[in-house]
Amino acid sequence: MLSVAFVLCIPLIAMQFTDGVNWSAFDFMVAGVLLLCAGLTLELVLRKVKTVKYRIVAIGFLCIVFFLIFAELSVGVFGTPFAGS
Repeated sequence: MLSVAFVLCIPLIAMQFTDGVNWSAFDFMVAGVLLLCAGLTLELVLRKVKTVKYRIVAIGFLCIVFFLIFAELSVGVFGTPFAGS
C-alpha cells in the first residue's frame, strides 16, 4: 500500500512544476486501483505458483497486461472507448 502511495506521489509532484501533467482525482483513483490490483495479483502469483518457470511466465503476462492497460488509459494507444475517447 505504501509503495502505491509513493508511485502516485510522482505525478502529484510533477503537477506542481509543469503543465504537462494534469491529473484529476479520478485519474489518481484509477491509477491507484490499477497499481493495487497489479501488486496484489503479483503477490498471489508469488505465493501460489511454486515452479520458477511458471512464475516467470505468469509475472511476465501480468506485467504486459498492466502496461497495456496503463498505456491505453494514459494516451489511448489503441483508440478504444476504454481510454475515454
